[in-house]
Amino acid sequence: MQQDSGYGPLPRRRGSGSWLTHTIVGVLAAGLAVAVVLLFFTPTSGSSLPGSGAVPAPAPSDAPLASSQQDIVNKVKPGLVLINTTLQYNSEVAAGTGMVVNADGLVLTNNHVIEDSTKITATVTSTGKTYPARVVGYDQTGDVALIQLQNASGLTTVPIGNSSSVKAGEAVVAMGNAEGQGHITATPGHVTALNQTITASDEAGSTTSETLYGTIQTNADIVPGDSGGPLASTAGVIGMDTAGNDSGDQQGPAAGFAIPINAALSVARQIAVGHASSVITVGYPPFLGVFVGAGSSSDPRTQAQQQEQQQNGGSDGSGSTQECYSSNADLTIPSVIAPVRSGTLIDGTICGSPAASARLTGGAVITAVNGQAVGSPDDFARIMTRFHPGDTISVTWVSPSGQRTTSSVHLTAGPPQ
Repeated sequence: MQQDSGYGPLPRRRGSGSWLTHTIVGVLAAGLAVAVVLLFFTPTSGSSLPGSGAVPAPAPSDAPLASSQQDIVNKVKPGLVLINTTLQYNSEVAAGTGMVVNADGLVLTNNHVIEDSTKITATVTSTGKTYPARVVGYDQTGDVALIQLQNASGLTTVPIGNSSSVKAGEAVVAMGNAEGQGHITATPGHVTALNQTITASDEAGSTTSETLYGTIQTNADIVPGDSGGPLASTAGVIGMDTAGNDSGDQQGPAAGFAIPINAALSVARQIAVGHASSVITVGYPPFLGVFVGAGSSSDPRTQAQQQEQQQNGGSDGSGSTQECYSSNADLTIPSVIAPVRSGTLIDGTICGSPAASARLTGGAVITAVNGQAVGSPDDFARIMTRFHPGDTISVTWVSPSGQRTTSSVHLTAGPPQ
């Protein structure tokens, strides 16, 4: 039986910037997401899959590999990387942690560490060398991602334990790029509970959240930047740091939560062999390049009203619409909206994107994709997840002046979600 942690929504621990109120689609997940600034996004070259043999299995036993907390740090730290990401579409940067699981540069981390990123680099702590990285794949619902450091070889890997052998009361160390400071810190603690269900959300006021199951709870403090780092015992890495509360933010001691390493490696193995599913994305998602809101209303005017409320009246009232946007700073809710009752309202398009090339503009409403009717932004996002980079799709929309257009649009690769 799943046990609830008893905490409210816990911040997922990526160090990032402000939370904005638009989603960029083609595809981005439904829900209030981060607005994006696009110049040009080109995923790092290389698309071959590593195969299941590149991902290690959990240790066959819980035989100790270390005898003390310092010994744990000494054995695990050389296999860690400091992850830095550019969220170019968000005009932000973010930081996290990763664990090397293959000497040729395969790294395990949280999905929320790399989501929305247009550039990823990873610095190996044992050598100080920095590598560009590409996304091999990710699982949004399980918050697991696998990335590949480019042209890496001979790296030290983390010692893998076995999370099925973990017991409450066991001494552990949580390690990571705390607060994005650019070095690994280690915080000792104990396992305080197993099989916990938590609700996690991004920092900085996010109103979206996800539910994670079966997590390991610890009193080792997990802070922003630790995400993707190891929760390790004397038997090796038993979990991946994922979320936590801060004792300074609420009553009671600090509590951190980690995804069991067995579960994380199982997802990584599926990614490595290319087993995409309804929750696992292999490679990069398709990209259309439009700013939209979020929610289940199919009425474009209701969508606009909801976005204004979410921005706390953030629209300046001018409702001016540019032909395209290279920054989210000037993006406003369109004041003139296509005269249709159902569809997804476009707040703006991204300069250089497929949508901009098709001459979609803010205030237009997308009504169909490949002949399938489009309703709410959530509905639109679900439809778009069926496609892949390189696909050509038919998009039907109505302009603010009421002109209906159907155009073929060639999807490119977008940032991981």
